[in-house]
Amino acid sequence: MENILASLSGFLWGLPLILTMVFVGLYFTIGSKFFQFRHFPHILKATFSSMFKKEKSDDGKKGVMSSFEAVATAIGGTVGVANIGGVATAIAVGGPGAVFWMWMTAILGMIIKTVEVTLSVYYRSTDENGDPYGGPTYYMEKGLGEERNFKYWIFPAGLFGMGIFSTFFITMQNYTISEAISSTFNIGMVPASILFSLLVYFVVWGGIKHVGKLASKLVPAMVLFYIIAGLFVILTNINQIGNVFALIFDGAFGGTAAVGGFTGAAVAQVIRMGMARSVYSNEAGWGTSAMIHSTAKVDHPVKQGIWGAFEVFIDTIIVATITAFTIIITGAWSSGLSGADLTLTAFQTGIGDTARIVIALSILLFGLTTVTGWYSYYEIVLRHLLKGNTKMKNRILKTFIYLYPIPGSLMVVYGVAFGLPGQTVWYFADISSAIPTFINVVVILILGKQFFALLKDYKARYLGIGEIDPDFSLFYEEKVEKEKRKQEIG
Repeated sequence: MENILASLSGFLWGLPLILTMVFVGLYFTIGSKFFQFRHFPHILKATFSSMFKKEKSDDGKKGVMSSFEAVATAIGGTVGVANIGGVATAIAVGGPGAVFWMWMTAILGMIIKTVEVTLSVYYRSTDENGDPYGGPTYYMEKGLGEERNFKYWIFPAGLFGMGIFSTFFITMQNYTISEAISSTFNIGMVPASILFSLLVYFVVWGGIKHVGKLASKLVPAMVLFYIIAGLFVILTNINQIGNVFALIFDGAFGGTAAVGGFTGAAVAQVIRMGMARSVYSNEAGWGTSAMIHSTAKVDHPVKQGIWGAFEVFIDTIIVATITAFTIIITGAWSSGLSGADLTLTAFQTGIGDTARIVIALSILLFGLTTVTGWYSYYEIVLRHLLKGNTKMKNRILKTFIYLYPIPGSLMVVYGVAFGLPGQTVWYFADISSAIPTFINVVVILILGKQFFALLKDYKARYLGIGEIDPDFSLFYEEKVEKEKRKQEIG
């Protein structure tokens, strides 16, 4: 079974998807005049610094949560077990060279996520309560269906939705967290899974708004703590940093020979693992966190899009790199371990037994914000699917809360009963992310003209580059209303 899954994962994350991701990333990078590089200081100023400012009045902006709550939920959804177990598995299978391809994917991913978040906010719809929701299925309906008169938009939207919901049944989070808690505290994976599921119920019971409020409090603290712990390990082994970079760059282009418990990896495998884990980690191109960004109270789509770029930077360039360096610098990468157990062993080697306990608890919190953040994504897809039937929508959303944590626990039970290796579970994760990612990046490429128009307006308004067009519509609903009024007058 493992060989079949590995082959399917290798096919889906093969040359077609890799080339598509690279092409789309370069297209928007060049088309935006290297926005994520040239205006990186502005990205940091507009996002990071605002975390320490008191939230201002919403000034009547539409939205379910504030921009910061939205990005905290999105970062909580991305910075999680993929940064800990996923990065570890990438190195365990692809070797240290996989880290280089994670970086390259993230650099292009910064602009890709800026695009998908911007389009999600621009094309979002307002429900019967006046709350806006958006995401890839929304810009497929409006951008492809209504604006470009593509009558069959429902097919890519349906495939995307099925790809997203496949992660509801095949989920990594509960398994990885249960694995970490079980191996650290010497308790069974099933009891650990049940405990985690109860925590998930507690958080999602209040809906998307409750998830956002919890994430805004937990995420900054837990990310900062994890970074400090990782930096401690790296700085205490700083004499090995040159060797770490040598392993990463040599492995990226030459593969990695077998050493210790590591079985070796060819260059193609290194690239696939690096790119797949990068996307699963920061979700750039996947279209998932763009859904929660679409609910933000914001007056310009690109303002929220910039948060998307910041999210990728924090997730992969900072947090995932901390994990990778800790694993490589301690020598744990060649131990033959994988997943969360490899990361825990690396921290234990670098700091001591106490570190393993603390990091295991961190994984629990990371996983909690990830799973509850993903609940928001599923809810938004369901809201779009059932938008024509309010009663059914409300009934299904209430039922979904009861069902939500169950598949994750069932996967743990199955894994324990049949001895499913953690690495095999990660192959499921690769498969579930490949299909919606391919669909989404092709769609945002088609809708690129609208992004460039919004970016041009943003530069004029906030960067003093170019002239402001007073008739430019910042939101699709606003544009439709203007066109209706013109027709009525005409």
